[in-house]
Amino acid sequence: MVVMPPESLRHLLASLHAARERSWSAEDLRVNIDQRALLLREAATRRFPRRGDRLPPARLVDIDRGAFDLAGRAVLIFFRYAGCPACNVALPYYQRQLAPALAQLGVPLIAISPQVPARLREIRSRHVLDFTIASDPDNGFARHLGIDYSYDAASRQSAWRKGRPIGEITGLGRWELPMPAALVIDADRTVRFAEVSPDWLVRTEATPLIAAANAARLAAAA
Repeated sequence: MVVMPPESLRHLLASLHAARERSWSAEDLRVNIDQRALLLREAATRRFPRRGDRLPPARLVDIDRGAFDLAGRAVLIFFRYAGCPACNVALPYYQRQLAPALAQLGVPLIAISPQVPARLREIRSRHVLDFTIASDPDNGFARHLGIDYSYDAASRQSAWRKGRPIGEITGLGRWELPMPAALVIDADRTVRFAEVSPDWLVRTEATPLIAAANAARLAAAA
C-alpha cells in the first residue's frame, strides 16, 4: 500500500509563486518579492507574539453572527483579505487539513482579517469554509499584537497602476494589512503556539497547530 505524504501548505504556496514566475511581468514579480523581503528584514527588529504571552481582550465581528469577544481556547489564523491569492490557497488548506482535527478536539478555528465583513463573505462561499471568519475592525487587534504592516512605495505604485489600492479593497482606507499568523490560545488567551509569517508565501502547516491545540487541551484537563 502506498502511503501518500501529507499535503503541505508551503508546497502549495511555492506552486503559486512558480505560476507567477511564468505569468507575471518581471516588474510585478520584483515588486512582490521585494515587499516580502523587506518585511522579513524588518521582522528582526519587531516583537511578535510568543508562547507564554497573554493576549489582550479583543472584539471581533463574525461575518455571520456579528460582534463577539474573543474567549476560550481557539486557533487563530490571521489572513490578509478575501481576494488575496495566497489566502485563497491557505484557507481551503486549513479547511481540509486543520478544521476536522480541531473539531474533534473541540477547539474553534477562527480566521481573522481586517477586511469589512460584507467583503469577507466571498472567500467563505468560494471555498465552502465551515469555520469562523471574523473581521478585525480597523485592524486593531493585529496592530496591538504587532503583526501589522504597510505597503512599501513600489507596492503602492503597482496597486495604483492596477486600480486596486488595498484600502479600497479592505474598506479600511489605508495601505495596511496583517502579516499572516497562526496562534493557539488557552481559555485565558495565553499563547501556547505562535508563528508569524512576514513572507506571506510561507505559512504555518496544520500539523504543529493540531499538536499545540491537543497539548493545551491535555494540560487544561490535567
